[in-house]
Amino acid sequence: MATIADNLQRVKARIARAAQAARRDPAAVTLLAVSKTHPLPRIEQAIAAGQRVFGENYVQEALDKMDALAKKELRLEWHLIGPLQSNKTKTVAERFDWVQTLDRVKIANRLSEQRPVRLPPLNVLIQVNVSGEASKSGLAIEEIAGFGQAVAALPRLRLRGLMSIPKPGADVAAQFSRMRELYEKLRQGLGLDTLSMGMSDDMESAIAEGATLVRIGTAIFGQRTTEKTAA
Repeated sequence: MATIADNLQRVKARIARAAQAARRDPAAVTLLAVSKTHPLPRIEQAIAAGQRVFGENYVQEALDKMDALAKKELRLEWHLIGPLQSNKTKTVAERFDWVQTLDRVKIANRLSEQRPVRLPPLNVLIQVNVSGEASKSGLAIEEIAGFGQAVAALPRLRLRGLMSIPKPGADVAAQFSRMRELYEKLRQGLGLDTLSMGMSDDMESAIAEGATLVRIGTAIFGQRTTEKTAA
């Protein structure tokens, strides 16, 4: 039976092959391990195999894991990749390294105001609703430039780039292509360096279109057995 260490090596090999096929440096693609709903021992196995960047959807679950792992004195990087409620911004501003789902001015302002001065600015990505689904979080493509300028002006945030979740079953490659075009259009003016897109089933297509960060859960940890409903 494959271990998490084995799975990580397979995922890294997939990233390397996809990057090389796109004539890109594999080191330019960050692997984020989506650890949401997975128990602490499985995350510890990933850490033992060298993984240091993790993504969580639910704030309290993430805090429990952060606290449990603090005694290891490792420099782990924590990304919030789920929706953020207003009543959780202070905790997120204090404890997370990245927020990948920014799509509201109110939330951006609160995060900036609540980020402790002893910490570096909070890294943030703007979530883009690239498929235009009414039920999906994120901003429409035409809203990104103005919102990005507003976020970039906030003193305790560092706007790093864009994130998207493509519509399942649709032309994923075309959605990734639209994200690449948007990223390239805004990159220099806003100082962007991160394009977060691609998951276990479509990371190769995302890397071919320029993803600099892929969010991989199932291919590392296996299928989730539980799911929560609130951040």
